[in-house]
Amino acid sequence: MSTNEDSNQIISIGDLAKSIGLTTRTLRYWEEVGIIESEERVDGANRGYSPYYVRRIKFIMKLKNMGLTIKEMQDLYIAYGEAKETNQMIPKLVAILDKHTQLVDEKIAQLHSLRKDIVEYRQKMAAKHAAGAEK
Repeated sequence: MSTNEDSNQIISIGDLAKSIGLTTRTLRYWEEVGIIESEERVDGANRGYSPYYVRRIKFIMKLKNMGLTIKEMQDLYIAYGEAKETNQMIPKLVAILDKHTQLVDEKIAQLHSLRKDIVEYRQKMAAKHAAGAEK
């Protein structure tokens, strides 16, 4: 798709927010912190987003759902660079995802330990209650 075709498909911030389940404030904030961009509207209307930027916003939503922080997304945006070359971003993204995988593994281990402690405590309390009921 050519740039001219993309520019004809600009979606307003309000319509985009509704279609993807975000608030306009979230989109404006993401733009303020430098993790997304919008298109300049020729007619001076509100900001709008081309299909390219809509794809980027959906990607950012996935990263957010995976637990990436705004700072990590800013780092990715910087790694992506002005040249918009994905291969500059991929090593940084892989490193961030590796870090998050390790954090998730640590949380899972902590939850397993907590579950074990709860089960053991429950068994002690059930046994204590059963012993008290026998008297």
